[in-house]
Amino acid sequence: MKKMHISSVKPGDKIARTILSETGHVLLGAGLELSQRYIDRLKNMGIDIVYIEDKNTDDIVPEDVISDITRRKAVETVYKTMTSLMDQPKVKGRAAVPDMGKEFRNIFGDIIGDLSGRKEVLVNLVNLHSLDGYLFHHSVNVAVLAGIIGLAKGYNRNQLLDLGVGALLFDIGMTMLPKDLWNKKGALNPEERVRIENHTEDGFNLLRYQYDISLLSAHCALQHHERYDGSGYPRKLEKKQIHEYAQIVGIADVYDALTSHRSYRQHYTPNEATEYLFASGNTLFALDLVRLFVKYVAVYPVASTVVLNTGQVGVVSYVDPEAVHRPTVRIVQERDGTVLSSPYEMDLRNHNNIIITRTL
Repeated sequence: MKKMHISSVKPGDKIARTILSETGHVLLGAGLELSQRYIDRLKNMGIDIVYIEDKNTDDIVPEDVISDITRRKAVETVYKTMTSLMDQPKVKGRAAVPDMGKEFRNIFGDIIGDLSGRKEVLVNLVNLHSLDGYLFHHSVNVAVLAGIIGLAKGYNRNQLLDLGVGALLFDIGMTMLPKDLWNKKGALNPEERVRIENHTEDGFNLLRYQYDISLLSAHCALQHHERYDGSGYPRKLEKKQIHEYAQIVGIADVYDALTSHRSYRQHYTPNEATEYLFASGNTLFALDLVRLFVKYVAVYPVASTVVLNTGQVGVVSYVDPEAVHRPTVRIVQERDGTVLSSPYEMDLRNHNNIIITRTL
């Protein structure tokens, strides 16, 4: 299969990977042949990237870092919890949600189980979902990314669970906001910006009253927008004043937000997002945490369609964790536009003069 921008998809193409609804249920299943009506529907739903079946790349299958079952269960739980809170009166100090902590510890336990069972953990987030489901899928992605960093740092199980619960619920304060404010396309006015920024304290106040959620988890909600140089909010904390869990969640939040399509902008490529994070080292985030995170990110994920400086077009077929910028690319089109009936592999580790210039 190959990953393509929706603008390059045409009627008759078949979906190679299931697309999920905001609740985590199947929206369009793998194998479905796309008509123009389906393509237009995907565009209207804010889905700009899809995986398409292709006979020359059928054996290229990007593997998510967690199983489909774990992901769907996690998204469904986040969706159920957040939407139930949205339906409650918008007052601070809401009544505690019974067994919230237990439920989310179980969910994150499944995530850690999947991550720990992999020989090589390289971030290749391949879940596709509607724009309306961004908040719920984003929370799960942030938890997965935070879990990878936590494992890399050697956290024990209790530390991982505190981090993971905080990561799954870091944006729970958004349930206090009107839904149309989440995805506003235009610039925020001063009053709206203050209201948005209040979601950190709203989330903290909600979580700290949960008897089975630790204050460390609650601080992920409070501090995930604090920045290393003191430029963040709500308290303009800096450096070691920001708990490490919150810094980890902040990095994961920014990376997934940048690489996700939003109503007000196009997404960054993984390569562009990692460059942004590197540039933010010891400014927005602690440099050592950024370096650790980027070590586990596939900047050119498997199945990405890429253009080389030679003019050739290919599909990434393998990424070596020790050389993430130099993947193996299956060449499917030559520089003169000839589409190959017999594609061939090019390992960029062995071709120092050849680089990837852009992704399609």
